[in-house]
Amino acid sequence: MRTAFYRRQLPHLQRDERQHFVTFCTDHRWILPETSRRIVLECCLHDNEMKFDLRAAVVMPDHVHMIFMPLINQQAKEIYSPAEIMNAVKGASAHKVNKLLGRKGRLWQPESFDHVLRSSESLDAKIIYLLENPQRRGLVREWSDYPWLWKRQIMSQFSSDSGTAHERL
Repeated sequence: MRTAFYRRQLPHLQRDERQHFVTFCTDHRWILPETSRRIVLECCLHDNEMKFDLRAAVVMPDHVHMIFMPLINQQAKEIYSPAEIMNAVKGASAHKVNKLLGRKGRLWQPESFDHVLRSSESLDAKIIYLLENPQRRGLVREWSDYPWLWKRQIMSQFSSDSGTAHERL
């Protein structure tokens, strides 16, 4: 298993075949208009199953959380780096949001916070945290009502559509 480390202002660790929990914030914690949040979520989903395997994503008013595992770039015979994935998401979404709003300038802070998840228990806890974030912030009564949230559907004969995020994983 390959491990890579790189540094900008914050240290970043990449581990192949591991889930990455990433948070990135708007520049100066600017509040994204609701019309922009849909665009940002679409950009988070754009390269899913091509460059990364996305477990969940949520676009909050001033930040975004994603949980994903980088996939193999078959042409280069190497794993897509989280930096490459984040540059694509942040770059495309900034371009589209700025165009929609008729604005120029930076949309996202240059850095992202990332954390390599170490176990399935940690993965479940992070997915629950991500799903319940809009509810904790008082944006919705139920996390499932938040329109700028996506999670991979896990098919199980025991799954149910009711209950808390923890019960519904």
